[in-house]
Amino acid sequence: MLTKSSARIFFLGGTIVTFVIFIGLSWHSLSNEVPQKTHEENLTPAVVAGKRLWENNNCMGCHTIMGEGGYYAPELTKVVERRGEQYIKAVLTSKTPWQPRGRKMVAYGFSEQETKELTAFLKWVGETDLNGFPPKPTYKSSLNTK
Repeated sequence: MLTKSSARIFFLGGTIVTFVIFIGLSWHSLSNEVPQKTHEENLTPAVVAGKRLWENNNCMGCHTIMGEGGYYAPELTKVVERRGEQYIKAVLTSKTPWQPRGRKMVAYGFSEQETKELTAFLKWVGETDLNGFPPKPTYKSSLNTK
């Protein structure tokens, strides 16, 4: 059985040890793991400008990216891989509201330069190592009976 003073020392010692471990693991993640997974070396002025466009137009109000954002519109983390740059360009430069599956996309009518910047941002996001997120869907084909 612990006395009151030894219990206090045990609690404070455990708290300090746990805090030191937490700080060490956080430092390791931020200094080693994050730069390797995000590919900071690929951050260009176009990617940064695309991120600003993303924020200024409140794209996250409807779309999800890296699991964060609104759930009204599609997840865009790997959209360049799924749809391709030409599809993204067509959607972003559209002068009329675009309405796939009943959900209306605002007609931003981005310029060629803005489209390139936003596409660069989405491409950079798609190349980030997210440990398998979002998972690739597995489709069952009726043509494959074997």
